Amino acid sequence: MLLKDLSGLTSPLNDQQIGQLQQAVAELSPQQLAWISGYFWGLSQTPAGEAAAPNAMPQASSAPNQTLTILYASQTGNAKGVAEALHQEAEAAGIPAKLVAADNYKGKQLGKETHVVIVASTNGEGEPPDNAIELHEFLQSKKAPKLDHLHYAVLSLGDSSYEYFCQTGKDFDAFLQKLGAKPMVARLDCDVDYEATASAWREQTLAEVKQQFQASGDAQVVPLHQATAQAKYTKQSPYTAELLTCQRITGRGSDKAVYHIELDLDESGIEYQPGDALGVWYQNDPELVDSIVAKVGLRGDETVDIGGDSLSLRDALIAHYEITASNPQQITALAALSESDTLTALTEDKAALREFANRTQLIDVLALADVNLNVEQFQSILRRLTPRLYSIASSQAEVEDEVHLTVGLVDYQHESGESRQGGASSFLAHRAEAAETVKVFVEHNDNFKLPTSDDTPIIMIGPGTGIAPFRSFLQEREQREAKGDNWLFFGDRTFTDDFLYQVEWQQYLKSGLLTRMDVAFSRDQAEKVYVQHRLLARAETVWQWLSNGAYIYVCGDANQMAKDVHEALIEIAQTQGQQSREQAETFINELRKDKRYQRDVY
Repeated sequence: MLLKDLSGLTSPLNDQQIGQLQQAVAELSPQQLAWISGYFWGLSQTPAGEAAAPNAMPQASSAPNQTLTILYASQTGNAKGVAEALHQEAEAAGIPAKLVAADNYKGKQLGKETHVVIVASTNGEGEPPDNAIELHEFLQSKKAPKLDHLHYAVLSLGDSSYEYFCQTGKDFDAFLQKLGAKPMVARLDCDVDYEATASAWREQTLAEVKQQFQASGDAQVVPLHQATAQAKYTKQSPYTAELLTCQRITGRGSDKAVYHIELDLDESGIEYQPGDALGVWYQNDPELVDSIVAKVGLRGDETVDIGGDSLSLRDALIAHYEITASNPQQITALAALSESDTLTALTEDKAALREFANRTQLIDVLALADVNLNVEQFQSILRRLTPRLYSIASSQAEVEDEVHLTVGLVDYQHESGESRQGGASSFLAHRAEAAETVKVFVEHNDNFKLPTSDDTPIIMIGPGTGIAPFRSFLQEREQREAKGDNWLFFGDRTFTDDFLYQVEWQQYLKSGLLTRMDVAFSRDQAEKVYVQHRLLARAETVWQWLSNGAYIYVCGDANQMAKDVHEALIEIAQTQGQQSREQAETFINELRKDKRYQRDVY
């Protein structure tokens, strides 16, 4: 163990103290070292001259290293945030705990654990997040150990609008039970509005862990009063940023409206990295609110309670409730309240119900229900508003105290002839300018990051607004004077009206920062051409880049584009690598495990 020099920092200990410390920790296990690090941190926060309590150190008997291990399987950061909160609460309660990302955890280590909590989100169609693929596979393999001694708990995050709701958490729960582990508390499957239920579950789980630790006699749980550094601005406490720019970047002839948004972070101290997302708290359209209120037979001045505050129903709908997107549970509830034959028929077919909810806004569901509701009934069918996440389109190394977004306005005409727009996108495109400010926070994404080495080549595939993070990638690589080659695939409908950031890409090509660029404009010829077609047309060169260690990134639509690109990569591995279908799938899966194939899809 090297204590004199840690990450280039000189130790404040003298040689004798270092020797004593090395001797003291030489035979300790990783769990014991983790506990001691927390204990010493707690001591460091004790005011000078204040004596430590005589019983501050746990009195150990047969197993002094009993520790709560918290694992998180997270794609965009929500599961990581819940796990971090659990870790902080455990430490505040004096429970020895360690927090580990799933991709930094060896599955066989479970055989040495006594208490584990897994916080897991679900990716795509019931798939584990990228950072949990290996652990997910390990627990299904013959190498997984028997876990009769393990006590565990699982918290799942998901969206009930999707077919495979919370599937990853359900999988981990089933795997652990099959291996003999014992659940401490029942698994909790959380929907998009998860904060309150997750908080209550964390409290219940920690109370059970504390009781088990104390009952076993293995360790005395003593509060350490640890101070944990937290971000100043978070999802719960966002920063109010000034809107600097809102500029449409699609042409007049385009049937899509895409906006370049610039926000001023001023002296907030907010930091972000290429690949991160910006969370945006938005306000709903007051005109839409008035239409919805009238549709259910209410006035809007009725008083409702929001987190202990009394607001008018109208104000609550503008700032606190999701009133654009509908969901299956909402439609099912309205079917029961209204006895609508159309809605009732939908509830009898889960697939049809999900598909209908995904393409139908709340106001149009209410039109089908055609029922008056009292305030309590109306509130009961509503979801609380959640922030929208947008891939950041800038590098802080270049834009400093700004953050940029690329926002596509959700805008279509309903069969009734009325216009329908997205809640967050219409706020940013139309209403934020009047408000002048936007409440934001950074959602760090560890699963979509540039390679550590600036010499590594990268391939970026980002049609439409999926181009956003690659603008940040290239800005970052330019500022770092990275030597690695950069290849960009971009696609949209037309060259003349939908070539987002065209001038910037041309400048990067001219300077040599952008090594290659392939474009696919689907409507500029009789036969539609998409980015996956361009990939296949360049199969030999793509394979050469991958063989030379290139990282490949995909951002954009998860339902179609990402699947087609994934299939194209498998085909390239088959044709260029002379692999069977099974071998090609394994090869691509290994790229994901090695973080050489990263996706930010939605």
